Amino acid sequence: MPMRRNEPRSLPGCVEDAYDILASQTTDRQAEFSHERAQELLLANEAFPDEPADAKYAIEHLLNYGWLYEVENKLRITDPEH
Repeated sequence: MPMRRNEPRSLPGCVEDAYDILASQTTDRQAEFSHERAQELLLANEAFPDEPADAKYAIEHLLNYGWLYEVENKLRITDPEH
């Protein structure tokens, strides 16, 4: 489930958008994907900038702030409700 928009934003807009894009691609919070697949999903979305550096920046920011986590080189979505 994407972040609720009535909550204070704790990330830059494009990074929060990246989270919403990635979260919308998974129905199961245990689903995992590679860094490359995450970048592909972001770059394929018309709402996200089409620069690979922007996708890498967003993914790293999401990892650094705990919105994504990594297990054995695979990314997983953090549930914002917990």
